[in-house]
Amino acid sequence: MLIRHLGMADYASTVAAMQQFTAARTPDAPDELWLCQHPPVFTQGISGKTEHLLPHANPDIPVVATNRGGQITYHGPGQVVAYPLIDLRRSGYLVKEYVRRLEQAVIDTLAQWHVQGQRVAGAPGIYVRLNTAPSPENATQPFHGLGKIAALGIKVSQHCTYHGLALNVRMDLQPYNQINPCGYAHLKTVDLTTMGVHIDWQEAANALARQLCVQLASTAAASAPFSAPHQQRQTTP
Repeated sequence: MLIRHLGMADYASTVAAMQQFTAARTPDAPDELWLCQHPPVFTQGISGKTEHLLPHANPDIPVVATNRGGQITYHGPGQVVAYPLIDLRRSGYLVKEYVRRLEQAVIDTLAQWHVQGQRVAGAPGIYVRLNTAPSPENATQPFHGLGKIAALGIKVSQHCTYHGLALNVRMDLQPYNQINPCGYAHLKTVDLTTMGVHIDWQEAANALARQLCVQLASTAAASAPFSAPHQQRQTTP
C-alpha cells in the first residue's frame, strides 16, 4: 500500500482527487492510503439532515455536502484523517468486514497509549468511556457515558473504497457543540488530549497508518510477515 501524506488539504479538493483516482484506477493499480488534516469544515453525508447543523453554528465554517455515508461531522486541524483507497475485489473481504477492519485499526492504535476504544452497535466509529459523570441527556442512548474519538464514513464505487475515518488527536473541539455529531444529539466528542494522551499529529498519523496497513492487508497476504509500506509525501492531493 502506498502511503501519501497530503499535509493540510482542502476538503472538497481532496474528495475530488479521490473520486478521480477511483474512476481511473485499473485492476492492477496499487492500493493507497492518504493521510491529511483539513481546515475547519462541516461535512454532510448522503443521509444527512439539515437540522443536525445547529442554529448557533459558526457561519465562518463552511458546510460541504459529500457522498460518503452518514450524517454531519466536523474536520479540523489536530485530527488525523485517513482515506484508504482499497480494491475490495483483491482484498478478499466485503464491505461489512472492511468497516470492521477500519474500526479495529483505530482500536489497536488507541491501545498503544492505553486508551480502550470500543464499538457501539448501530453507531459507526470508535468510542471511549469517560471518567466524568454521564450526561443525563443521552441516558437512553447506546453511547451513554461514552465519548466519540473517531468518526467513520465511506463510499464504495465499483468495488473500490474512498473516504474513510478521522481520529481526533489534539483539536479545538468546540465546533462539535454546533452540530449533532453523526446525527446524535448530546453525543460528546473527545480527542486523545481529553484522554490524557499528549502526542503530536505525526506520531498519531504514523501509528494509525501502521495499523491500517495491517488490518487492510488482503486475506491472501494476512499470514505473511508485515513489512513497512512505501511512503510518499506531497502537499496537495
